[in-house]
Amino acid sequence: MDRRRLLLRLSRGDMHSVAFKDIVDLAEGFGFQVARVRGSHHIVNHPGIHEMVNLQQLGGEAKPYQVR
Repeated sequence: MDRRRLLLRLSRGDMHSVAFKDIVDLAEGFGFQVARVRGSHHIVNHPGIHEMVNLQQLGGEAKPYQVR
């Protein structure tokens, strides 16, 4: 899905049924980089942010609480 369309959809509050690959692509669009993958845990970080973000997939979709 197009990053802009996904961001618009998420800004409207529709956070369910988001493809995991799309949320990772959106994070990369904001400058995050996948630092490591361990099982279903994808750890992404950003040079300007000290905390790491953990993204997980469940059945090919991103977990809604992590999308928020």
